[in-house]
Amino acid sequence: MLKLSNVEVAYSNVIQVLHGVSLSVEDGSIVTLLGANGAGKSTTLKAISGLLRTEEGEVTDGSIDWNGKRIDNKSAEEIGKLGIIQALEGRRVFEHLNTEENLLVGAYNRSDRPAVRQDLAMVYQYFPRLKELRHNTAGYLSGGEQQMLVISRAIMASPKLLMLDEPSLGLAPMLVEEIYDIILRFNTEHKTSVLLVEQNVRVALGIAHYGYIMENGRVVLDGSADFLRNNEDVREFYIGLSATGTKKSYREVKHYKRRKRWL
Repeated sequence: MLKLSNVEVAYSNVIQVLHGVSLSVEDGSIVTLLGANGAGKSTTLKAISGLLRTEEGEVTDGSIDWNGKRIDNKSAEEIGKLGIIQALEGRRVFEHLNTEENLLVGAYNRSDRPAVRQDLAMVYQYFPRLKELRHNTAGYLSGGEQQMLVISRAIMASPKLLMLDEPSLGLAPMLVEEIYDIILRFNTEHKTSVLLVEQNVRVALGIAHYGYIMENGRVVLDGSADFLRNNEDVREFYIGLSATGTKKSYREVKHYKRRKRWL
C-alpha cells in the first residue's frame, strides 16, 4: 500500500535528516516507527504527507509510492485527497472552535454528509468524553481531551492510511492505554492502515503488527512486533529490561552501543 525506497530528506538544502530510509505499510496493518528524539521519525511522516514543504524541507532522493504510484512530487492537499491523513505531534487543535466544529473540520474535504454524521457518531462512541464536551471551546480542553480530539479529527477525514505522531506524549498511563485501545479498535473494525510514531516502545509494540527502529535518520532494525519485543537490544535500550526481565535504570542503559548483528 505504502512503500518508501531509499528516501533522503534535507531541510533548506543544507541539513540532511533522512539517509536512505526504506519501509512499507501493508493494507490494513499497524506499523510503528520507534526511536529516540531526533531519529527522523516525524520527518518521515511529513515526507509521506507532503508537509515537508511548509518547513523548507524536501525529498532529495529515493521515492515514496502509494498503491504503485509516486507521491513524493505531490502537494499535501493532493496527498490528503488520496486518503493519507496525518495527526501532527503536539495536540494541535483549532482553539477558538468548539469540539464538534473541530471534528467537522476534519471532514471538510468530504461530500458524503450522511456518512460524515455516521462517523461523528462513531467518534463519540469511541470517545464519549468528546460528546460531553462537543459544545466546549477546544482551547480549554485538557491535554488528554485535546489528544482525543486530534485523533478523532483525523478519523473524520475517512483515512485509508492514518498517521499518528506521538499520540502518547505527555499523557497519563491510563489515558495512553485507552487511546491505544481505540486505535487498535479502529484498525480492526475498519481495516484502516495505521503508521504510528512513538517513543513508548512497550505500548506501540502492544498493538503493532510490524515495526522499524530508527537512529540518526536511518532504519537500523525492523521486524514483526513479536520479534522486536523479544529482541535483547530493544528490550534493554528502548524498554529498559535486562535479559532476565528486570527493569534497568536510565544510568545503566544510557551508554548503550548497538550490537554488531544490527548492522
